[in-house]
Amino acid sequence: MAMAFKMATTGMWVTDECKNSFMEMKWKKVHRYIVFKIDERSRLVTVDKVGGATEGYDDLAKSLPNDDCRYAVFDFDFVTVDNCRKSKIFFIAWSPTASRIRAKMLYATSKDGLRRALEGIHYEVQATDPTEMGFDIIKEKAY
Repeated sequence: MAMAFKMATTGMWVTDECKNSFMEMKWKKVHRYIVFKIDERSRLVTVDKVGGATEGYDDLAKSLPNDDCRYAVFDFDFVTVDNCRKSKIFFIAWSPTASRIRAKMLYATSKDGLRRALEGIHYEVQATDPTEMGFDIIKEKAY
């Protein structure tokens, strides 16, 4: 497995699959969202789930576990009041209260490294429960 980018602060590696999936989402629009997870044993950030172009924000929210941390990116397409089509990419740091303390610390210290590897993120949302990352929050930040 090829390694793409080492996150210096935690010693974690972002796989090429993460970067390639993100670029496909950003440029080719074949994915609506991508969920990433950290494999503590191999010290790799990997792709956990990819949402197809027809899936929506609710599908992303349902795919996040209730008891473990994840990162996600979501491609939000919308039309402005001037009738212009826009797209904004959101980075979501999901750290539910039921997750282990070790996992919360690992994800918190690795977040910036993954964000640097994924170029083109517009906004960041940090959430510990679904109400902190509701679709209304995404819409409010994008507009």
